[in-house]
Amino acid sequence: MAVCTAYTSPSLHSPYPISNSSKSHHHFILSTSCRSNRRRVRGEISCSSETNTVVIGLAADSGCGKSTFMRRLTSVFGGAAEPPKGGNPDSNTLISDTTTVICLDDYHSLDRTGRKEKGVTALDPRANDFDLMFQQVKALKEGKSVEKPIYNHVSGLLDPPELIKPPKILVIEGLHPMYDGRVRDLLDFSIYLDISNEVKFAWKIQRDMAERGHSLESIKASIEARKPDFDAYIDPQKQYADCVIEVLPTQLIPDDNEGTVLRVKLVMKEGVKYFTPVYLFDEGSTISWIPCGRKLTCSYPGIKFFYGPDSYFDHEVSVLEMDGQFDRLDELIYVESHLSSLSTKFYGEVTQQMLKHADFPGSNNGTGLFQTIVGLKIRDLFEQIITEKSATPAEVSKV
Repeated sequence: MAVCTAYTSPSLHSPYPISNSSKSHHHFILSTSCRSNRRRVRGEISCSSETNTVVIGLAADSGCGKSTFMRRLTSVFGGAAEPPKGGNPDSNTLISDTTTVICLDDYHSLDRTGRKEKGVTALDPRANDFDLMFQQVKALKEGKSVEKPIYNHVSGLLDPPELIKPPKILVIEGLHPMYDGRVRDLLDFSIYLDISNEVKFAWKIQRDMAERGHSLESIKASIEARKPDFDAYIDPQKQYADCVIEVLPTQLIPDDNEGTVLRVKLVMKEGVKYFTPVYLFDEGSTISWIPCGRKLTCSYPGIKFFYGPDSYFDHEVSVLEMDGQFDRLDELIYVESHLSSLSTKFYGEVTQQMLKHADFPGSNNGTGLFQTIVGLKIRDLFEQIITEKSATPAEVSKV
């Protein structure tokens, strides 16, 4: 294998110096299969690859279920997702047979102490290296390996980089996958996890008070401190998402504030290439459905589904909504049988996936159901892209 070094310059707009993990030289490992395609541009060597990586972006605030979603997604493709073997034990990267999941926290340009000194949060774009993020995601999409930095969540420091090889599917997850237009244009599909303030607050109380001994006052202060940056830099990204999963308080229990029963909406943008929205009963209709109590066991407050067309940031969308939770996951097959365009390989695959991960958070409500469905749709999107790419050379040869 040959090593190619691409020299870049720090962003002229960056208010801070580049950190040690974001030096102005980044190493790409070029496979021997693309040596014949190398070309020199302005003194740099670039390499084209026939096999491009499909790139998926997942955006959400911290503590909103990204890691659980990633485990469901990688499970759909088969093989357990694990940290790179023999590497940094504090690596944030997960690798399976088909997918590689990169945490965008690794592109922090400031460590924990640096952010404190500059008075910025990790949500602030000034604390992140978007130039490096773009360069490395682009390289991976083109079939080149990169040496990606590591943000150590334990120490709060920037660790030495790790080698990432181009996978079949690259998932970039974190706070900013759709913030930078250059990175956004590299995405083949994008998802935003939108957790309402009420649910986010309830979840944080349950976790931080019960598991970490934090006071209610400190939890409120932590949320309020992050809110301005979240509203300014994270939340606006949902307008660019191809699919949004909204988690809201239930409407089945009046004045509920516990966050245990949830109303979850799957907002699916129309007209996205390789993606057809899921629908309930009749595509394009507006339907409210309470499943039969004899076929679906559900205790108080019950379950209610909704499906219909809507608009979202001036885009036409289809919305599938579930309010309530399942008592028995094996009975989910009844609901699955009424949903169409699921991109399953066989009857009951959604139910099988849900049962496989019954211990995952959200498996008894719409968060787990819709994350599973989106995972299946991404698998279908990937297969369509690969089929189209493999067919292109054959078509060209006929000309």
